[in-house]
Amino acid sequence: MHISWLGQTCVKIQTKNQDQDALIVIDPYKPTTGNFPRSFSPNIVLFCGSSQNSATLSQDPFQIETLGEFELKNIVIYSLPAGQGNKAFKIVSEEMTIVHLGRLTENIANGEMEALLNPDILLIPAGGSPSYITRKIAANLATALEPRIIIPIGYQCDTAPNDKQLNVFISELGLKPENSDKKIIIKKKDLPAEETKLIILEKE
Repeated sequence: MHISWLGQTCVKIQTKNQDQDALIVIDPYKPTTGNFPRSFSPNIVLFCGSSQNSATLSQDPFQIETLGEFELKNIVIYSLPAGQGNKAFKIVSEEMTIVHLGRLTENIANGEMEALLNPDILLIPAGGSPSYITRKIAANLATALEPRIIIPIGYQCDTAPNDKQLNVFISELGLKPENSDKKIIIKKKDLPAEETKLIILEKE
């Protein structure tokens, strides 16, 4: 599985199940500034809000912008409520579970937390308020969900110059970050057995 961060909360996941390749793009919103793909050709597109202001999507991908459970190309996707006006996605592929918390601006209620617990990989917005939850809440939430790998998204970059940097989030989390260039390539056997890892991606 390949995971890349494209800026803001946009993430690209390349995965393969039973010889079926799939490209998933989450939150392909057109930013007002910075370098961002003009178009995408995914198989599956997930929107944490609505599809309004989406980047161009070619090849007629399957789009999810409602709550529910979906199965495509041997991938199971759960679209779940997570705060007001926001959806989180739980993606099960290659025997791993990825949770993307979307454009979260408030803490997740206890009832919503249960469905998101113990992911293998957690994608969490860490750029602070007002765009997202505060960095302290983000760090507490990342700890409470008990993921095996934490990948921050939604922080300061060329498409979001007013968001905050990662230093406070990293300090609150108390984990030593590992850098992995512009993508993480991971298999189930690569997941940490006991400790939680914090991996910082460069914007692609």
